[in-house]
Amino acid sequence: MTDIILDALLDSLKVFGLSLVLYIILSFFEEKLASLLKKHKSISPILGASVGLIPQCGISVVAADLYLKEHITMGTLFAVFFACSDEALPILLSTGGKAIYVLPLLILKFVFGFLIGYLIDLAVRRKLTEAEAEEVHIGCCHHEIDHQEAPVKEHLLHPLIHSIKIFIYVFIVNLFFGVAIYFIGEENILQFLSQSQWITPLVCALVGLIPNCASSVFISELFILNGIPFGALFTGLCVNAGLGLIYLLKNRKSWKDILYIVILLLGSSILLGYGIIGIMQLFA
Repeated sequence: MTDIILDALLDSLKVFGLSLVLYIILSFFEEKLASLLKKHKSISPILGASVGLIPQCGISVVAADLYLKEHITMGTLFAVFFACSDEALPILLSTGGKAIYVLPLLILKFVFGFLIGYLIDLAVRRKLTEAEAEEVHIGCCHHEIDHQEAPVKEHLLHPLIHSIKIFIYVFIVNLFFGVAIYFIGEENILQFLSQSQWITPLVCALVGLIPNCASSVFISELFILNGIPFGALFTGLCVNAGLGLIYLLKNRKSWKDILYIVILLLGSSILLGYGIIGIMQLFA
């Protein structure tokens, strides 16, 4: 049991180190990303999908904030949500063997994110407002991101706090899987999941709807253990929009928009996830 705790701790520390570096770097660009989405509205779904690929759960909150202030379209918001992978990228990159799946994951998320985003904008017209010069925008954990003159400690403090939260999530999930493997057996778990792989996209889609970083951690760890196929990983991570949906829920007037976005995320992600599984089995 001590080995299980130590393994979970070491794996979690790897993710913590990588996350901290990424979040410190991204903290200097968060405000610029918000401005980018506001200014280039004609190509905003492409920009939304591009920005969404950045491994920072605050990006979805920034997009939701801009949408509620009528600075970006629903298609752009969808593109950001669809392209988000939350904490999955640092986890996959830190494992080594599964890192090769990061590039195809990002490409698929980007392409389908902006394509579906444009289709949504063609179907749903929404009048956008001009950005106000002194308007404050919100990032994840509800911190202000308009901090051009913020001291360096502000660019260290929030990334540190957020990375610690991710470390805790990853450690708990790793510990859970470690204990499960210890008592049930890795072969038994993987055999059960492999026999049920055609329902894994549905399961991952439901897990992905959980508005918490832990859901992307859970899905990623399942994939690392070979418990789910790449198509199920894709489905779960496309549905998972981090804390963005929660931020939308703060505005009661947007409940219809939330319903549309959730339906679109679920429908497109599940359909594409099953398509990926089918294609991979065809060429296996």
